[in-house]
Amino acid sequence: MTSNTAPPAIPPSAASPAEERQIQIHLRKIPLLSELSDEEVLAIKPEMRIRQYAKREVVLHKGGSGDGLLFLLSGSLQVIDVTEDGRAIGLRMLVPGDFFGEIALINGSTRSASVVAMSDVLVAFLPAPVAMNLFSHSPSVARQMLRHLAQKIQRDSEFRALLSINNTAKRIYSYIVLMQKKNPDGTVVENLPTHQDIANMINTSRETVTRALLTLVQQGIVQKEPHRLLIKNPDALQKLVQGD
Repeated sequence: MTSNTAPPAIPPSAASPAEERQIQIHLRKIPLLSELSDEEVLAIKPEMRIRQYAKREVVLHKGGSGDGLLFLLSGSLQVIDVTEDGRAIGLRMLVPGDFFGEIALINGSTRSASVVAMSDVLVAFLPAPVAMNLFSHSPSVARQMLRHLAQKIQRDSEFRALLSINNTAKRIYSYIVLMQKKNPDGTVVENLPTHQDIANMINTSRETVTRALLTLVQQGIVQKEPHRLLIKNPDALQKLVQGD
């Protein structure tokens, strides 16, 4: 991880025409921008600043200014907070299409958490005035932002409830169920964090996470694949979560 010194402003992209076309494709895949007209996308595209980050590099620093809205175009990110004793606690994972930095932007406050690259990533930065103009003048963006904030409140509430579970194995199983909800049919957990990242997020050890997942595999409840889980028996997983 890099030092805590805030990085300089993201420089404008110097993309080639071919890269610009690829960026256009990426932008159309961002849910927040998906209902904009082609003209609206073309209007904000020149305002986007594109930057690559290497694995473990800090994309946003806690305490930094809310100077814009950011979109993850490729790779994976983790939102983290640091405890008073210096431990990094993972709060959630971000995948392509997700945006972040919206709370500090809307409140005009500082960043409440840091964001770290879990792989090589490509991020788009939209300056605050442009983003706020979108919120004010685009009904589709405003509607999706409201939906996002409502889901965020619900997700944070569910996660707080998860952390209150005393039984560590049940806490891990409950975390998988929360991840499972992100998939429409509930049969796959995509972009599964590493065992260490899961351990950091739910306050346990990597070895405990490994043992719990191995138990699920041995019981035929899940099938583990690189970076994802196939939920083969959702009912059995739910029973483990609800069991004594």
